[in-house]
Amino acid sequence: MTSTLGPPPPYYENRGFQPEPPYAARPAAGAHPYPQLFSTNPPSVPSYIPRVATHQSTRPAAPPPRRTCAASLRKTIIIILSILIVICCAIAAFFIWYFVENNCLSSLIECGSSGVCMSPSQWCDGVSDCPNGEDETRCVRLFGPNFILQVYSPVSKAWYPVCQDDWNDDYGKIACKDMGYSVDTYFYSRGVPDVSFKSYMKLNTSAGNIDLYKKLYTSGSCGTGSVVSLRCIECGLASKSASIMNRIVGGSGAVLGQWPWQVSLHVQGTHVCGGSIITPHWLVTAAHCVEGRLSDPHSWRVYAGILNQDEMLFRSGYKVQLIISHPDYDTDSKDNDVALMKLETPLSFTENVRPVCLPNPGMMFQPNQQCWISGWGAEYQGGKTSNNLNYVAVPLIERSRCNAVYIYNGMILPTMICAGDLAGGIDSCQGDSGGPLVTHHHSVWWLVGDTSWGTGCATPNKPGVYGNMTVFTDWIYKNMQANR
Repeated sequence: MTSTLGPPPPYYENRGFQPEPPYAARPAAGAHPYPQLFSTNPPSVPSYIPRVATHQSTRPAAPPPRRTCAASLRKTIIIILSILIVICCAIAAFFIWYFVENNCLSSLIECGSSGVCMSPSQWCDGVSDCPNGEDETRCVRLFGPNFILQVYSPVSKAWYPVCQDDWNDDYGKIACKDMGYSVDTYFYSRGVPDVSFKSYMKLNTSAGNIDLYKKLYTSGSCGTGSVVSLRCIECGLASKSASIMNRIVGGSGAVLGQWPWQVSLHVQGTHVCGGSIITPHWLVTAAHCVEGRLSDPHSWRVYAGILNQDEMLFRSGYKVQLIISHPDYDTDSKDNDVALMKLETPLSFTENVRPVCLPNPGMMFQPNQQCWISGWGAEYQGGKTSNNLNYVAVPLIERSRCNAVYIYNGMILPTMICAGDLAGGIDSCQGDSGGPLVTHHHSVWWLVGDTSWGTGCATPNKPGVYGNMTVFTDWIYKNMQANR
């Protein structure tokens, strides 16, 4: 975390511990990328050996046959017809294969990329029929800032809110479990009045003791006029009021309970990266923090609810059981720079240790929206890790503006989000990587992003770049559910 201006150094990753050598320099822009294919020396002049005829026929040579226009046209037509026949045969072969060999016909739904197809009746029925369980991992989601429960209909291939009629906490716990949450963290189900929806999922209470999703059916009406708001965990609450944090200007030292989801990730007793608590077992960090040999979960220790790095030296920390990096993470562009850590033992939530809320589908964070970053990163480019947790307020920057030639020149992808002051002076820095970018909305704190990369620290026109958490939420839930 930094609030100091300085000359713009080369590109860096916001990392506190770098055991690997720095990246090799990229080729200069405009350098010819291809090898020289032609020699610069003039070609040698070929020499010819005259040939002497040893025999001559007494019969005069016949004149060459004449190619008439008709023969040439006939040959062209034959070639064109041959090409058309080959193309038609290829198209016919494709359709024969598609309709004979392809199993996903009519209303069947393919299981991911496995090629296995299932009937819609097998989707969201409580039984994993697909090889990787895809038919049961995408059935429920929470939508918008009110946590509206939505269920997927494989028949209409659309998401519908669940009507509050006859709904109870037992059903809510089942839905939360299917998103990867533990029943122990269940918070509540309640009705939220909403008349904007035209179709709903309703419970068939006479269906008997069968799976939840088999009890649900689509309906054009909802008797109570309310849809289910589901909270699988009490998240996004800080023990310090927002009014204290509203006076941030250029960076300050944090107090206990202000950022209770912030964790410090250590390797060999040294702070390397930050992270955010999302459940008692799961943390979100950056994929570039866990590259190479740092992908070994046994290398890491996690510290929560502690502000001072020196104090962590006298604590044992939490052991990491599993690390999952995004499969599409790109080490060069930092595309999909997000990873999950699962702890061996769950965190005990207190006023100083609490989860942040993951953003739900349907939530859009606006340019200039006030956000906050926190971490133990350096206070200036090239500096040492800070001993105390710092924080600073940063506004979001529109992607198109951040992609301007004089800022990041098209490097900001949809999986990234910019935040900071283009005038410089406030920013994240080395050691802040993986830590939270949060905002306060609808009375809770949301995880907008994870600290990813930047050029320099607090450099004008080079704001911090963060992983765009709204893009990753579905991936996070899928992996939480698959690794419960």
